[in-house]
Amino acid sequence: MRDYDEITAFLGEWGPFQKIIFFLLSLSIFPNGFCGMSIVFVGDIPEHRCLIPGNLNLSEAWMNRTIPLEQDKDKLQYSKCRRYRLDVIRNLSEIFPDPDSVNISEVGQEPCLDGWVYSKEQYISTIVSEWDLVCDNDWKGPFSMSAFFVGVLAGSFISGQLSDRFGRKIVLFGTMAVQTVFSIIQAFSPSWEIFCFLNFIVGLGQISNYVAAFVLGSEMLGKSVRVMYCTLGICISFAIGYMLLPLVAYFIRSWGPLLLALSIPGVFYVPLWWLIPESPRWLLTTGRVQEAEAIIHKMAKKNCVTPPATLFSDLELEDMKSKSNQSHAIIHLVKTYNIRMITIVNLLVWMIMAVGYFGLSLSTPNLHGDDYLNCFFMAVIEVPAYIASWLFLQKFSRRFSLSGAFLLGGVVLFFIQLIPPNLSALATVLVMIGKFGVTAAFAIVYVYSSELFPTVVRNMGVGVSSMAGRFGAIVSPYIFYLGVHHDFLPFIVMGSLTVFSAILVLFLPETVNIPLPETIDQMQKIKGFDCRCIHRIHDNLRKNETTQETLVMVRTKEGN
Repeated sequence: MRDYDEITAFLGEWGPFQKIIFFLLSLSIFPNGFCGMSIVFVGDIPEHRCLIPGNLNLSEAWMNRTIPLEQDKDKLQYSKCRRYRLDVIRNLSEIFPDPDSVNISEVGQEPCLDGWVYSKEQYISTIVSEWDLVCDNDWKGPFSMSAFFVGVLAGSFISGQLSDRFGRKIVLFGTMAVQTVFSIIQAFSPSWEIFCFLNFIVGLGQISNYVAAFVLGSEMLGKSVRVMYCTLGICISFAIGYMLLPLVAYFIRSWGPLLLALSIPGVFYVPLWWLIPESPRWLLTTGRVQEAEAIIHKMAKKNCVTPPATLFSDLELEDMKSKSNQSHAIIHLVKTYNIRMITIVNLLVWMIMAVGYFGLSLSTPNLHGDDYLNCFFMAVIEVPAYIASWLFLQKFSRRFSLSGAFLLGGVVLFFIQLIPPNLSALATVLVMIGKFGVTAAFAIVYVYSSELFPTVVRNMGVGVSSMAGRFGAIVSPYIFYLGVHHDFLPFIVMGSLTVFSAILVLFLPETVNIPLPETIDQMQKIKGFDCRCIHRIHDNLRKNETTQETLVMVRTKEGN
């Protein structure tokens, strides 16, 4: 029996209609790049130190001695969270006009009771300077980022269900509206708590928009175009949006106006509602056959081909609908030993991959040099990474391509610590190479995971793996935060984890040029974890138990 791809083969693979859909859906991903990564500048930590009230009437010499010096990263600098007790300083200043005649180090210290002074050299304001997210409250900065990724986790959990129930198109545009509207509102957040809540909503809208565009394009484009759409279409569009972020942030140095400027472009996507149709596949599975046929006829007209008089037979419609209604519970992902091990390895790989990708993207302020240029290079490096992933998927095995990408990213990150301080530019280059490897892995793993799981649980398997990646994204801001204690500590952690994931991938079976499994029993066997020796031990134990039971029975009979 023919499936949807065979029935609509007369449309061609790469006609004018497919090119328009490819371009428009890719275009819809641009805001995801700069909105998702805007926290790099919105939440950056400016140089700061304790505020000293001006009503103390201290001389300039005494004013310069109110902040203690501390050793930080091999250099002395003013403390960011402590000051000398001002009541003692004021009394000493009245007695000793010259502070050099007093041993200041013996004066007790106190926290910044009057707030902080922030450097205006790079930013006019960030959420850190707006709500004093420093010192005892420094955990709130990474939490602001994690709130976004918690929203991404929630969005990835519900977007598929919403898309299956209400349609791809309405979810795509509805979540684009959520992302745009709440980003605009977020620019006027009156408190840190409200900012975090709105960041959660923005994250929820962003991933739902991304997933809906991914599914809609995959269902409307032919088999030969889907891999290119997922890598050179959606992924590179995200990278281009990411590249625009430092350009806009360079000219807008206040967090509120910056968020507003990044949110407004979403309004211009409204006309796409009349240019992008609903997925005919989804319409057919919901029984809306006339709407599906009308869209297919429009596609044929746009491609200048003549559709057959009858598109679908009743039997074919019934078959497509029955396949869409097939359901499996999440327990099927761990039902057998083989699928259980493949699922566990996938979850670990996706989680580590997300830690590496977002950890590197958020670590821009930890790099030496200009933050805006570093962010731009972090975005630019994604373009060749996605092109490389597309070439790898076309020419090489999935397993070694993914493992090689992870290994490249992990090794260079791990060895950054060995770079001398006077070669900071070389360290930045290695970070970019690490980002290249992890980004290429990000594109490859989507295709590889979908080929590992059988048809009956494919969507569920990729969805659960993606959710594991969201947990990794939630953790990533705290990996980036490790840079506060040591410049290269985030890269050491991410490099070690990425090398570990490269090893894990080698245990997965190869899928290139192999028919996709339809059922769980048709899945390929995982390598290395087969543990035949364990199975032999179990068999021997059973034999021993049986032998012992037989001996007992014989002895009992002999005794009787």
